[in-house]
Amino acid sequence: MSSNYYIKRDVFFQKLRFIFLLALLSIATTSFAQVRVVTELRDNWKFRKGQDEAAYQKEFNDKSWQTVTVPHDWAIYGPFSKEVDKQEVAIVQNNEKVATEKTGRTGALPYIGEGWYRNTFTLPHYKPGQKVILLFEGAMSEPKVYLNGEKVGEWNFGYNYFYFDVSEHIVASKPNTLAVQLSNKGLSSRWYPGAGLYRKVQVIVKNQESIDQWGTFITTPFVSAGLAKVNIKTKVSGENIRLVTSIVDAAGETVATDETQTIFANEFEQNIGVKNPKLWSPESPNLYTAVTRLYIGNELKDEITTRFGIRAISYQAGVGFSLNGEVRKFKGVCLHHDLGPLGAAVNKAALRRQLQILKDMGCDAIRSSHNMPSIEQLELCDELGFMFLAESFDEWEKPKVKNGYNRFFQTDAEKDIVNLVHATRNHPCIVMWSSGNEVPDQHGAEGVKHAKRLQEIFRREDPTRPVTVGMDQVKATMASGFGAVLDVPGLNYRTHLYEDAFKAFPQGFILGSETASTVSSRGVYKFPVEKGPEKTYPDGQSSSYDLEYCNWSNIPEDDFILQDTKPWVIGQFVWTGFDYLGEPTPYDNFWPSRSSYFGINDLAGLPKDRYFLYRSQWNAQDQTLHMLPHWNWAGREGQVTPIFVYTNHDSAELFINGKSMGVQRKNNASPLHRYRLMWMDVKYEPGTVRVVAFDKDGKPATEKTMVTAGKPHKLVLESDRKIITADGQDISFVTVSVVDEKGNPYPLSNDQLTFSVSGNGKYLAACNGDATSLEQFHLPTMKLFSGKLVVLVQSTTKPGNIKLSVKGKNLKAAELLLQSR
Repeated sequence: MSSNYYIKRDVFFQKLRFIFLLALLSIATTSFAQVRVVTELRDNWKFRKGQDEAAYQKEFNDKSWQTVTVPHDWAIYGPFSKEVDKQEVAIVQNNEKVATEKTGRTGALPYIGEGWYRNTFTLPHYKPGQKVILLFEGAMSEPKVYLNGEKVGEWNFGYNYFYFDVSEHIVASKPNTLAVQLSNKGLSSRWYPGAGLYRKVQVIVKNQESIDQWGTFITTPFVSAGLAKVNIKTKVSGENIRLVTSIVDAAGETVATDETQTIFANEFEQNIGVKNPKLWSPESPNLYTAVTRLYIGNELKDEITTRFGIRAISYQAGVGFSLNGEVRKFKGVCLHHDLGPLGAAVNKAALRRQLQILKDMGCDAIRSSHNMPSIEQLELCDELGFMFLAESFDEWEKPKVKNGYNRFFQTDAEKDIVNLVHATRNHPCIVMWSSGNEVPDQHGAEGVKHAKRLQEIFRREDPTRPVTVGMDQVKATMASGFGAVLDVPGLNYRTHLYEDAFKAFPQGFILGSETASTVSSRGVYKFPVEKGPEKTYPDGQSSSYDLEYCNWSNIPEDDFILQDTKPWVIGQFVWTGFDYLGEPTPYDNFWPSRSSYFGINDLAGLPKDRYFLYRSQWNAQDQTLHMLPHWNWAGREGQVTPIFVYTNHDSAELFINGKSMGVQRKNNASPLHRYRLMWMDVKYEPGTVRVVAFDKDGKPATEKTMVTAGKPHKLVLESDRKIITADGQDISFVTVSVVDEKGNPYPLSNDQLTFSVSGNGKYLAACNGDATSLEQFHLPTMKLFSGKLVVLVQSTTKPGNIKLSVKGKNLKAAELLLQSR
């Protein structure tokens, strides 16, 4: 076996030991010490869409309401409709001058309106006089929160984390009734925002003498091979207290301990040395845990565990970005918060799958677009090794949409930033903050003031990380001084202005904060093969030859060249890693079209051809060899059908039915020739296509074959994981494909399939990646798109076998056995 196998195996067991350690720590906290109990309110929620003036009251009959689990997105179940949030608008970001009807801009899903959630819970561990915190990690949107009939607070920004001290409202040893009112307005978003309690809700019970919510701030101000200084600031409530902190490594060994009684106002500060630290990086995402205990005398009053990483970041003119002393460039993608067929409802298995797909591509960085990330996403980026650009807002004072964040900017921006930073700052993956994206405030002196004010808030709350803004009005920001104010000037597209911006801005480097926006549909190819912007077709699809883009964007090669030739370009974040609901550019005016075409992977998480172009540049450990298009073109016999090859090798030879089409070599004749191998004059004839890639010595390194498939014969099922956790949340993602009688993939099938799940699991959703499909994800039937789709099978809380059955007319059915443990 390769050394890669053993490395991956060792990393797996290291992570397993770490998870076991955290489980032990959790048991110790909640079962033995009983000083802090965290309860997730996941089950037995009651939900109703619509207004109900009495729903906040404790005594209220909600038996007829729908029973749901949280996280929950009420709108993802559809149905899709062109009448939902139909907008007559000119999209400024798309350089539109004339308003036209947009029918899929926010996903064509019914997110608009009011919704109510109710949950009744008891706290048997609660003792009168203790402190109780009610924590929300996101609620879409404008939540108003009631406990036992009394309003305890409200929050405006649907993407923000927030909490309330509800100690005065809790009833001991009796049921407590929580009610949450949510309101989503139309014209409030530029993409599908989701609806409901789409992230976790928790109740935290602790003593009055305790560590404050998000009160721990861990940094590593000095890092070397032999020693790291870990600085821990801990805000607390109480008097005559002392703090003991132990640092535990991934193997469960305590590597350092510190005790202090010296407190500054309400904050302890500890500086702890860790010898021979294992540093965090995308290649080696080593993690530590700080176990912090608060005492009065010898009595334990509170205990928390905080996971962190030891790493050093630096941004310098003439050098660029450095991680742990090594200069590197971000190979990043932008991600919206929705999870395709799951909508906005957070699911860790879905997030993990996304990141694992991106990891294989060679991606090492994520930008949360254009709002605050989920805690689960950050936890996974810590574990799997992704640097993270955490973004805050898509709007400031000047609106992009009528009912967007502009309504709250003046009153809420500071508290929203404070919560973002406090809730997430201990995640080592975060290496940069963003205070905005393509804000119209880029023009004029007022915008410069906003940029400076927001940046100062970030710096005050976290002086260890720089701040950027994704700028699309680059000439305006050069003229106004907007770009010069920023720690990191971020350019969204505008590749032709990089040189001018580098000369105009004083920072000495440029970040590609949003790049490419190439559009394509998985498995769809258009002829003739031509590069160009704003191409549209009657079927509402974009060509997967990866040469189509928007009038404000570009193909991947334009950014590759900047990364490769300009040392002052510190990396890029491609728009986007996965397709997302809403923003169906270039089909904003086309119905049906309700999701994006920008993704390197489609909405189902299936790689498009473009995935392999990026993989050929970004994944230095594994070989890449990928051909396109497919080779089933009945009716095109004798017609020119170009073949592209994406590979990390510099040359390759193409054969059609055994006849050589010649050797192509990467060269600098054009941006395309520099990164792709292209046989532009190939004429289609059915049969076998073979490509042989050569190493630097001209010897065959690897090869790949595709054939013209026969008639579709049977279904094939392949899961990302056959063993899942019996927690009622875990998901196995099963790719369904059609093959001919010899097992060759049939790329044209759009057959209607049906799904059923038996045993200790349930059918959750399906997705085919077709931006024009109006089939509802949660119904157990869907058409294939370009010969594939994905079925989501979810565990129950009971371990055992799960069987997925998939059927289609005139196709041999297929079954797949899974296990939940």
